[in-house]
Amino acid sequence: MAEIKNTSKTFTLATGDKIPAIGLGTWQSPKNETAKAVKHALSVGYRYIDTAFAYDNESEVGEGIRASGVPREQIWITTKLDNPWHKRVAEGIDTSLKNLGTDYVDLYLMHWPSSTRPDDLKKHYDDWNFLDTWREMQKLVGTGKVRNIGVSNFGITNLEKLLNDPSTKIKPVVNQIELHPNNPSPKLVAYCKEKGIHLTGYSCLGSTNSPLYKDPTLQAIAQSKGKTPQQVLLLWGIQQGWDVIPKSITPERIESNFNIDGWELTAEEIEKLNHLPDRFKVCGDDWLPIKVFFGDDE
Repeated sequence: MAEIKNTSKTFTLATGDKIPAIGLGTWQSPKNETAKAVKHALSVGYRYIDTAFAYDNESEVGEGIRASGVPREQIWITTKLDNPWHKRVAEGIDTSLKNLGTDYVDLYLMHWPSSTRPDDLKKHYDDWNFLDTWREMQKLVGTGKVRNIGVSNFGITNLEKLLNDPSTKIKPVVNQIELHPNNPSPKLVAYCKEKGIHLTGYSCLGSTNSPLYKDPTLQAIAQSKGKTPQQVLLLWGIQQGWDVIPKSITPERIESNFNIDGWELTAEEIEKLNHLPDRFKVCGDDWLPIKVFFGDDE
């Protein structure tokens, strides 16, 4: 039997583009550590880097990519439009491209369905919402600056609004959401699958000091496989059809997270992880001026 190559696996988007199954996440990666982490990830075989204007490390991501020597066309780059930039989409992508030092990104996401006022981050625009933002994002398609456009942190309620709005001519090809066994979002996963929207799972390892790692079911599966809980969590996502973007700045962890070839989880093991009792979200919406999560994902 051919060896299972999870690290070279890709998922085909509605546009026909192929997104790698595993990438390096950079949320909360300190500026001074990001370039080194990106360079190291690319040197061990990663070909997908996820960043965002809001992470304040796009320039360092670009620096790491250039230092790696890996040709730009071999790397998938995702970045995101920040909430206070919703009325400045064209300027937003240009700023991100300048930061990254590249002519285009493979995927440009609306980071949150919240059109936040730049002059007061606790307030939402009265005369603008994410439908207006998406209308502007659609104009980027065909400019050569973005290969694909999508959304992030959209639940079923907001996706329904977006997909049913007459101004939506281009469907988001990706929805990047928090996905791990303590936030499995089965209804939202099924909804996106039905609509042909690919999912990217962020906080796929739970998060720093995650209670997930203490879960006896996860520990038992990891032990029986001779793998780390993190590696098991990554395959839990990939085998169910979404790409994963584990964040790390530690060389050993970056390598360990990529050490997922040659094995897989059984259907029974995935099912066990799908039914862990605990629930927690790493990323809520209480810091936003409006509510974006409505408990419709389960």
